[in-house]
Amino acid sequence: MADISVLHGVELFAGLDEGLLGGIMAELREARYRRGDVLFSEGDEPTDLYVVVSGRIAIANKSIDGRESVVALMESGDLFGEMGLFDGGGRSAEARALETSLVYVIPYSPIQQLFRDHPTLLWRVVEMLARRLRAMDEALADSVFLDVTGRTAKRLLELAGLVGASRERVNKAIASFIRLGWIEQIDRRYVITNRQQMEIRAR
Repeated sequence: MADISVLHGVELFAGLDEGLLGGIMAELREARYRRGDVLFSEGDEPTDLYVVVSGRIAIANKSIDGRESVVALMESGDLFGEMGLFDGGGRSAEARALETSLVYVIPYSPIQQLFRDHPTLLWRVVEMLARRLRAMDEALADSVFLDVTGRTAKRLLELAGLVGASRERVNKAIASFIRLGWIEQIDRRYVITNRQQMEIRAR
């Protein structure tokens, strides 16, 4: 049975009582995914949004030649797949499970009904979108004003926080990859030289 407290932890639904969330809870369903499972692909018609209960979901874009860029990492309490709720456009990216994950899948219809019945709740959407625009502005500024070394340094600091380790421990992990010959340090840049082994180690 779905836990309503999970929705209370999501910015779009925080603070809403059980009465307001009743229609959503009635249509919500649980979905479990294994590592590598695709929740939706870029261009798919959107019908639901998702809330991560446990696990990690990567949101990624792919280039024509097959290269992939992960644009967001969704973890417990994160919501994604909501853009189609407002513009009806196709999925802008692929969502893929990075590990065993439990996700709440919520159809758009009860959410749209909630906003029709209580239009002032749309301010929550405005606030959520404003925060995301700020994050996009920061990422764009990084790409313009920071060189590769600067962007790498910033991401490594974020990585240290993400994996729950100090910068020193992350640096030790990188040093071990260099010793194994999986990556090389060229000047102040890192180059993956054995992607297969890195992927095996990441499983």
